[in-house]
Amino acid sequence: MPAKSAAQQKAAGAALSAKRGETPKSELKGASKSMVESMSKSELEEMASTSRKDKPEHKGD
Repeated sequence: MPAKSAAQQKAAGAALSAKRGETPKSELKGASKSMVESMSKSELEEMASTSRKDKPEHKGD
């Protein structure tokens, strides 16, 4: 599932870093905090690897 916004892609990258043990989970905030618990490493890798080009900073409803 590709990221729908730049913010979502960044959050997935932060969660992936924590899942890999590169960043302490205690440093996570907001969406990345729930992503690390609810998503698998492969799901996070896919979302984090989404290009930010032509993506809005935040997804509009």
